Amino acid sequence: MTKASDLQSLIGREVGVSKWFEIDQARIDAFAETTEDRQFIHIDPEAAAKTPFGGAIAHGFLTLSLASAMSYDAVEGLENVVMGVNYGFDKIRFLAPVRAGSKVRGRFKLLSAEDKGGGRWLLKHELTVEIEGGDKPALIAEWLSMQVVG
Repeated sequence: MTKASDLQSLIGREVGVSKWFEIDQARIDAFAETTEDRQFIHIDPEAAAKTPFGGAIAHGFLTLSLASAMSYDAVEGLENVVMGVNYGFDKIRFLAPVRAGSKVRGRFKLLSAEDKGGGRWLLKHELTVEIEGGDKPALIAEWLSMQVVG
């Protein structure tokens, strides 16, 4: 566990890399149903094969939605944390499509740690979601979380 007093020394450093998560067609289809985003490039592999993507691709928001699981897997928690909440994003860019059957993982760098008082810490991480074997990341985001230490 990381002590809140050590956060400043971690700024600018990579603080974790997650395991690989498979993005298979079943996961894409389930996400399409949950979000009601059933665009053919996601759920119809035959039709999607006729596009420049050459096959079905994951929703960008599906890839982004794995950020929490990636973070739990990769980033050491704060010592004595009572709770952590998603605080939003300062920036999100989708850079490369994630083809059905691909694997992705998250790489986290701590950009800032701001003591908000009362045991609250506003953390900003750069999240880079890599595609296994890919030249470009699927996305890069600046992700904010509020961590409450008791």
